[in-house]
Amino acid sequence: MTHSDKRDDENAKRLEAAVAELQTALAQLERTVAAKLEDELSSAELEEELAIMQDDRSRLALDLDAALARQNALEKSRDEVLRRLEAASEGVAAALGAAGVASTQED
Repeated sequence: MTHSDKRDDENAKRLEAAVAELQTALAQLERTVAAKLEDELSSAELEEELAIMQDDRSRLALDLDAALARQNALEKSRDEVLRRLEAASEGVAAALGAAGVASTQED
């Protein structure tokens, strides 16, 4: 595993942990706000708070989608780099093999 692969894996793990933490925090926020709204606010205030919370939720969902898209892009980039490294490795091996054959034929 190359340093880049390790870094990509670490980034993916950190992203997954951050997404999980974000989802947990969002769920807790929703529970807390819902409890507070039930206890203290009138119907009109509830509707206003709900609208704010839905806006926050939408924004967080967009952030989550963007993070997941970035993770997918990183994984695709990693796969492309691995493919290119394998092709380059095969090219080097072929060149070394050809150089070895030419060297033995000259002797």
